[in-house]
Amino acid sequence: MLELIGGLSIDLKGIEDVLATKWKQIRMIIVAPLLRVAVLICLIMTVMILVEKLLVAFICLVVKVFKLKPEKRYKWKPMSPETSDLESGVQFYPMVLVQIPMYNEKEVYKLSIRAACNLDWPFDRMIIQVLDDSTDPVDLVENECKIWKAIGLNIRYQVRNNRKGYKAGALKEGMMHYYVKDCDYVAMFDADFQPESDFLKRTVPFLIHNPEIALVQTRWTFVNADECLMTRMQEMSLDYHFKIEQEAGSSAFAFFGFNGTAGVWRISTIADAGGWKDRTTVEDMDLAVRSGLAGWKFVYVGDVKVKCELPSTFKAYRYQQHRWSCGPANLFKKMVLEIIANKKVSTWEKIHLIYNFFFVGKVVSHASTYIFYCVMIPLSVLIPEVEIPLWGVSYIPIFITLLKSVGTPSSLHLVIPWVLFENVMSLHRIKAATIGLLEVGRVNEWIVTTKLGDASKTKQNVEVVVNDAEDLAEAKVIEPLLGVYKKPQLMIWQRFHMAELWMGAFLFIAGFYDIAYTKKGYFIYLFLQSYAFFIIGFNFIGTSVNIS
Repeated sequence: MLELIGGLSIDLKGIEDVLATKWKQIRMIIVAPLLRVAVLICLIMTVMILVEKLLVAFICLVVKVFKLKPEKRYKWKPMSPETSDLESGVQFYPMVLVQIPMYNEKEVYKLSIRAACNLDWPFDRMIIQVLDDSTDPVDLVENECKIWKAIGLNIRYQVRNNRKGYKAGALKEGMMHYYVKDCDYVAMFDADFQPESDFLKRTVPFLIHNPEIALVQTRWTFVNADECLMTRMQEMSLDYHFKIEQEAGSSAFAFFGFNGTAGVWRISTIADAGGWKDRTTVEDMDLAVRSGLAGWKFVYVGDVKVKCELPSTFKAYRYQQHRWSCGPANLFKKMVLEIIANKKVSTWEKIHLIYNFFFVGKVVSHASTYIFYCVMIPLSVLIPEVEIPLWGVSYIPIFITLLKSVGTPSSLHLVIPWVLFENVMSLHRIKAATIGLLEVGRVNEWIVTTKLGDASKTKQNVEVVVNDAEDLAEAKVIEPLLGVYKKPQLMIWQRFHMAELWMGAFLFIAGFYDIAYTKKGYFIYLFLQSYAFFIIGFNFIGTSVNIS
């Protein structure tokens, strides 16, 4: 009882009891039923993901058991001059264009150019095209091209007077040069990719002997996977993508998303599908979907590996994941009606493309991971009337995790931190996917982060930011030249990631509430997940960048 001036008093205990009663009524009548519906939706999405993972795992198991390698499923012969068609006068080695798009890649440009110039292919049957959109005032790339040209390589250094469309714009303009008409196939490598010398001899035969194949995609391997814990966890995710998802898509449907690099395209397919388009930030997937709808087939050759570099700073990785999550969702919105109306592919292929490839793979997977594991589980602790069945909160997630971890058996001991890290990243992925579906805000944001090249060195990442552009073709570059970069003055709160810190605090409070009141036993997971959010929120992950 609180005594006030004038003899008035307030029964605080009574008010507290009334508020507690009202909150309990609201919680039971409104909040709990809504959360139960949300839990049900999350459980349905979790089952959808499980079914998809089981399907691709089964396909890959069949491929492995019966040794259904691409060379067995398709016609393939080794490149050998003895088998050339001399009577018809046709050159045995087809003309191949090798494209290397780059932008301010001063740390790695030599790697891709050197690797391309060392490809085991007749010099007179290969054109290397370096598409340089750099704003670097030093002509490093051009000078490197001149060195190889003097040796006798047919290497072309191409620049543009604008950066419209970014990578898609550069590739589109690159295909318009007069000498491209003489080429049959085009191999593409980003600036940090280093193909082995036999890359063309192992991939081009699929295109030569199988006229229905449009794309040969190879596997990525990573030169800096052991640089830090973050790169190890990236390797686990990408190994699953290539070894399981790409293999399953290639084997069962002859379709998968082009990874944008380390692949060889039939040039006539690119024209048949409408060429490169810059309407989204995933021009590679856009071309792949349109080619698939035109009836072309793709093949994934996992035995051919191309070395590349993983982003080793969290900032770079976060921006990359935004693009990789926002772009597909945005493309899905723009193409779903076109896919439904298509007459060249079967209904089964349409279902695979819409349901498996886009909806489950690009939308549901992000939504389920964040909403279920980072929101609904802690809310079920704070709202005790909401129960989540054990099979949904434990058995299915463990099974999905085991299925996804088979891609990198050597990192099996990192499964728990990997899951916690992926849950943190789902915060950014669901946000990006939502932006892509709604086409708002950062939908066309394009940030290019330079590679570090040598993992033992550190340098300042230089970013290109595209904001508030309706189309990438209309976007403007906001970036200082490399030579005039100045160290940004960051306030203390700008050094941290506030969204992760708030999520960490929310999960930490839920963990303590579980120990003190609810006693559902979720506190171990909640504390571990909150620590993961805090570690990333305070930027204690990835490599540190030394700004000189």
